[in-house]
Amino acid sequence: MNKKYLQKIFLICVTLFYFASYAYSKEMATNIKEEIVTYKCGDVTLKGFVAYDANFQGKRPVVLVVHEWWGLNDYAKMRARKLAELGYFAMAVDMFGDGKIASNPKEAQEFTTLFYKDPAQAKTRMDAAMKKVKDFPQADQDNVAAIGYCFGGFIVLNDAKLGAGLKGVVSFHGGLGGVPVDKKLLKAAILICHGGSDKFVPQQDIDALKHNLDSIGANYSFKVYANATHAFTNPDATKVGKQFNMPIEYNAEADHDSWNDMKLFLTRIFVKKTGPVSR
Repeated sequence: MNKKYLQKIFLICVTLFYFASYAYSKEMATNIKEEIVTYKCGDVTLKGFVAYDANFQGKRPVVLVVHEWWGLNDYAKMRARKLAELGYFAMAVDMFGDGKIASNPKEAQEFTTLFYKDPAQAKTRMDAAMKKVKDFPQADQDNVAAIGYCFGGFIVLNDAKLGAGLKGVVSFHGGLGGVPVDKKLLKAAILICHGGSDKFVPQQDIDALKHNLDSIGANYSFKVYANATHAFTNPDATKVGKQFNMPIEYNAEADHDSWNDMKLFLTRIFVKKTGPVSR
């Protein structure tokens, strides 16, 4: 074998070793544990999804994830996993009961109507999820936030307005109506991530919410992402939009930017950092 050939073989071996080592270190960096959890709200059985990094032994801040109007599907679970990778204890909440998932907009509307009409009813489901979190020693119950997508954004925003014991909430392309803002009840900081081309949220709802929040001096931020429609964070939104003739589509830039905005927001609201949340 000539010298150049041996050098080439050596470089290939070094490169393969580098990528193998990198992959191994990535795998060892986190050890995400997932668990389906069953809990009750009155007579309703709920099936949530928990994810956390088992490599970290201490308590870590909690982030509840509230699904879109389709139900607790793979998308909501994916977001919980991503939060776990960031170092949080994540629980995707089942709002409908028995893990029900809508197969079309008609079913989704049927499942969500109760909660849109009565946000206080939704709060009882959120309270049940927060109670379930107490079963896990990894969860820091003094540092809890909630994020929600579309329907879920409406839920977490109203949960905060109804006085939930949350450090903060993040609404991604969520509905902005519901109960009025009450200074005596609102404790949470608020981040609203809104698509600039969202046809589902009326401008009057935006104006009314901002006015109400401003009137009480609420701690909130309203981010608008240009050219982003409703459901802009969901990679399946474009396909679903075409399937059901809905004005929604995925926007990778807005998804990336809003996720980063959320990460900064969570870092700010969790004063006592009990987990590796700076990843």
